[in-house]
Amino acid sequence: MKDLFVSIVIPNYNGEELLLENIPHVLSAFGDSGNRIIEVIVVDDCSTDKSIEVLKNNFPDVKLVKHKTNRRFSAACNTGARMAKGELICLLNTDVKPAKNFLHRVIPHFKDNLLFAVSLNEKGYSWASGNFCKGFVEHEGGKKSSHAHHTFWVNGGSGVFVRDVWMKLKGMDEELYPPFYWEDIDLSYRAAKRGYKLLWEPHAMVLHEHESTNKVFKTSYRQRIQERNQLLFIWRNITSSRMFRKHIKGLLNRIVLHPGYLRIVFMAILKFAGVHRLRKIEKKESVVSDESIFARF
Repeated sequence: MKDLFVSIVIPNYNGEELLLENIPHVLSAFGDSGNRIIEVIVVDDCSTDKSIEVLKNNFPDVKLVKHKTNRRFSAACNTGARMAKGELICLLNTDVKPAKNFLHRVIPHFKDNLLFAVSLNEKGYSWASGNFCKGFVEHEGGKKSSHAHHTFWVNGGSGVFVRDVWMKLKGMDEELYPPFYWEDIDLSYRAAKRGYKLLWEPHAMVLHEHESTNKVFKTSYRQRIQERNQLLFIWRNITSSRMFRKHIKGLLNRIVLHPGYLRIVFMAILKFAGVHRLRKIEKKESVVSDESIFARF
């Protein structure tokens, strides 16, 4: 295996308090040579708080990249990936505290040239199982294991990705999923359909305070975006005719049982032109069937 080095990429929007709390943990890991980290990049997504000042005054060794406009999470991740010098990109949300040696057991996995990404072990969580139930794609945590395990998707808030493959896949989707949710599942699934592998590593310990970066948004709004993006994911990625027919049936049943769900459908339809164009790409470039992917879980 050739020498592999890691670029830490941290998307930030108005996270001054989280930066002060968690960047020291990242820099501590930076100082551990076993993690193979060569740089820490923070991509600031046009923050309106004192994030820039906090970074410049407290963390001069961190590379700061600034967006001139607020472009959302996917764009911030993609900017960091483009700027990264490492062969591997480690995405960490501002609300993530990594253990000092968190990448020691991750790097060796990448001797497998078909491996795209490794999800880190967030306390209280595990690898992800994917399910196709009543016409909808769902995911849930699998049973904790002491060994590396295949996973349905790799967390965009705490995961390590091969930069070359990331660029080949054009990274996280900036068109369909903003402001947040399902973009990392989409990227993982597109990689899997092209024959790449996804793992979860139990010894890569991090503490992730979920949703702390999205507290500015109301719960009802976050729920609507989640449901809309679930539909967009299915419409873009489920190219099996048999499974897509099941989705249409399940979608109609859901609308009949819950008429309010029509609001979610209309939100998704507004992006239909983009979905249709991207779906054609998935049909052309996929080499693994939807059925095969879900059969793994």
